[in-house]
Amino acid sequence: MAEENPLRLATSRMVAVAGCDCLREGSEVDTRPDFDGEAFRVDFKSADSMGSSEFKPLAGGHYRTMKPVSSIGTLFVVLFLFLLSGSFSAPAKTRAGEAQAALDPRKLFEAGEAALHAGKLDEAEHEFRRVLAINPGVASAYTNLGVIHMRRKQWTQALVMLQKAERLAPDMAGIRLNIGLVYYRQKNFLAAIEPFESVVRQPPGSYQARYLLGFCYFFDSRWADTVATLEPLWEQVAPADQLNYLYVLGRAAEISKNAALEEKAYARMAEIGQGSPEFRMIIGKSHLNRGEYDDALRELEAAAQADPKLPLAHYYLGMTYVRKQDYERARVEFQKDLDLERDAAFTYEQLGKVESTLQNEGEAAKDFGRAVKLDPQLVDSRMGLAKIAERKKEYPAALAQLDEITRLDKNNAHSRYLRGQVLLRMGREKEGREELAVATKMRNDQRAARHKELEGETVPSPELTREPE
Repeated sequence: MAEENPLRLATSRMVAVAGCDCLREGSEVDTRPDFDGEAFRVDFKSADSMGSSEFKPLAGGHYRTMKPVSSIGTLFVVLFLFLLSGSFSAPAKTRAGEAQAALDPRKLFEAGEAALHAGKLDEAEHEFRRVLAINPGVASAYTNLGVIHMRRKQWTQALVMLQKAERLAPDMAGIRLNIGLVYYRQKNFLAAIEPFESVVRQPPGSYQARYLLGFCYFFDSRWADTVATLEPLWEQVAPADQLNYLYVLGRAAEISKNAALEEKAYARMAEIGQGSPEFRMIIGKSHLNRGEYDDALRELEAAAQADPKLPLAHYYLGMTYVRKQDYERARVEFQKDLDLERDAAFTYEQLGKVESTLQNEGEAAKDFGRAVKLDPQLVDSRMGLAKIAERKKEYPAALAQLDEITRLDKNNAHSRYLRGQVLLRMGREKEGREELAVATKMRNDQRAARHKELEGETVPSPELTREPE
């Protein structure tokens, strides 16, 4: 597309610098997910197929995906209970019948499913585990336990349950869709690609999996794959006024030199977005990235005024005030964002940085701690905790955070340098000097690249990690 094209200058200038294509490993970005509380439930129609309703966040799974329960084993248990009563009387027969009903895995499963639908997670977990105690071959029970752990944001446990379900029912695409969602919700976009790809390849395919797969490609800078994956969704998504979809598609088309699609996506984006709070937020963010802070405040405040509950509007206002070094106002905006969404890990992280700058280390430690609890992979929050612990001479606590940072990002020179200092202060001279040497080499190797990165640093885009509505 010619550089002087007025559409491109009018629309691309406003949105192309929004920083949405920088969500890659090693960049300090905000990929905050947003949870609607219903996004994990998948309705499996059978053990070997997935109905269209599975593309929506529905219920957990059906009993028909279970392996048969041994009738001999059930009979033995019932007979044992019957004989244990010491009598062949009618009351004993009644108790035996009740015991048999209580051991019916189908009824237990249905009870668990009802509890899951009602949001009674502890009760649902109890019933599904009772099913598995009778028959460990129940794929849907494992699936629903995975769903329960996802609802609680217990990602490791969720993955364990879903992988067990996958081994029992490898052809069930809905299980792999949930596995992809677990990785996606942890912002591990590279790991999410394979399960999403497998769902997209399996007929009849999945709108949700394709949408999220396209975004995973985008975060991995696979521009042509992004276009090839997302463009087929145009008729479903573009009429729904989804600005994030249009931006990602347009930006990927721009970079991959697909001029016609770039113009189509940006034109639709400008058409539906003008004047809307969401579009004004995007424009405000683009001003923020260019260092035009007054213009950013004007657009972001207008967006927040038009829709006080607009997700992330107050977050970006807070980021703008941080850039203007107005930390008191930044704190107010981050608090407003948290009033709208209490599990916003990245907002807690930014609030922790503000409190740390204002030398309120007690509050900063609380905010960083909340951020890490919500998202254990937040390196900046762990670094904040490590620095506070180091200044308080709580070296074992500092080292624990720094060890975890090294596990998450072994090339983090800043954390390796601080780790070396902490080790020296703990009297571990040899380890400390080795760590300092590693950090120094890293810093020398990364200096030029880091300088270039800082010159072009943009505000991250957590809104792109939202799932389709």
